[in-house]
Amino acid sequence: MTTDLSTLTTAAERWDGMAKDFHKQEAAYKRDVHGISLGQTWSGLSADAATGRFDITLKEFQKAQVEAKAVASLLRDAHTQFTDLRKKLESARADAVKAGMAVSDGGVVSYDTAKLSDSERTALHHDPDYQQSVRTAVASWQASIDKIVKDVGDTDTDVETALKGVVIDSDTNDGTLTGFNGQAQGDVKKYENTAKDAHTKPDGWVSSGDSKASGPGLGAEATGPDTGSGKMGEAEAHADLGRASGEGSLTNGSWKLSGDAEAYAGAKGSVSGGATHEGAQGEAGVFAGGEGSAKGRIDFGPVGVYGRAESTAGAEAGAHAGAGPEGVNLSGDAFAGAKGGTTFGADIGGIGAGASAEGWAGPGAEASLGIGKSSEGTWKFETSVGLSPVLGGEMGFEFTVDPDKVTDTAGDLADAVGNGVSSVGHAIGSLF
Repeated sequence: MTTDLSTLTTAAERWDGMAKDFHKQEAAYKRDVHGISLGQTWSGLSADAATGRFDITLKEFQKAQVEAKAVASLLRDAHTQFTDLRKKLESARADAVKAGMAVSDGGVVSYDTAKLSDSERTALHHDPDYQQSVRTAVASWQASIDKIVKDVGDTDTDVETALKGVVIDSDTNDGTLTGFNGQAQGDVKKYENTAKDAHTKPDGWVSSGDSKASGPGLGAEATGPDTGSGKMGEAEAHADLGRASGEGSLTNGSWKLSGDAEAYAGAKGSVSGGATHEGAQGEAGVFAGGEGSAKGRIDFGPVGVYGRAESTAGAEAGAHAGAGPEGVNLSGDAFAGAKGGTTFGADIGGIGAGASAEGWAGPGAEASLGIGKSSEGTWKFETSVGLSPVLGGEMGFEFTVDPDKVTDTAGDLADAVGNGVSSVGHAIGSLF
């Protein structure tokens, strides 16, 4: 209530002035530096490499102006919102006082008895209906003021989120890891809409996540045949004690940390089969017990490492066969007891490899072979074999190829080599 909100517009004017100064520096850089490698006096590989670096710097001057203007706009937006909310709070307090309430500097509403007549004081002490009406009025005015105070707090958080998010370099392929934000927005709501499921930390990391839980529950479903889709039919039944899952990620420039986990307890079974122009498949499986899994991944530019962990206690059996344009998959398994294992791997530029190991306590056997394409467009080859008379385990290998990422990396690498012939360090830095 006592903050001098005009400091926001004063700061906005300074940020606009900063954008103008960056524009002057852009013009000077373009005239005195950027043009050196574009003339007739300098040519060859060194001139080409310099041009690439000069282009990056010139664009940074341009993006700095976008970011500065966006910050100025955010500060003015904040001033408008805070001014409006403060007027609403002042009006609500004045209305409460007119209605016979007292409102403290801390926003606590009470019934103002100082102006009551003797008969009104007597009624307040002895009339239950009067007392109830006073309590209802106080609660109503308190809720009204609390709502506006909460709106101020929420707006303050939204503005903080926007001011932290506006300075994060959103383009990781611009030749810099922590450059200026050329896609900065000057509207608090643009950042407010993402604040519900993401939070920008003071060090520049942005987090997001989601979680779900359900159970216990029973259910069954059967469908088919469907001539349109080619499915002969499918059926499933489950008796869940409970299931839960969660996922989240942290990003900061070229860095990204992501992971998810899930757990299940109960019994379930399913069977399905069909054939379409996209291929044929059939599978059946049953499970009773508990299972859990977790996986995580760390990416930096074109390099990523990942790991998975899984555990199961109970009995299961299943078989699957499928073939089509997106790949081939064959697998079969039967197991009773407990097992747990991990998978680790890495990929560079869209090509990856990994290995898995699993320990079994109980009789079982399993074999699988798969070549297929995921919903994200990544091709994957994986194979595993496991055997356990009483104590045993399973070993497996997997290879992945992401065509889009391979293409992007090849292009980035070509640019890096072209722009950094005089320095291997420049080539590697540009790739990342």
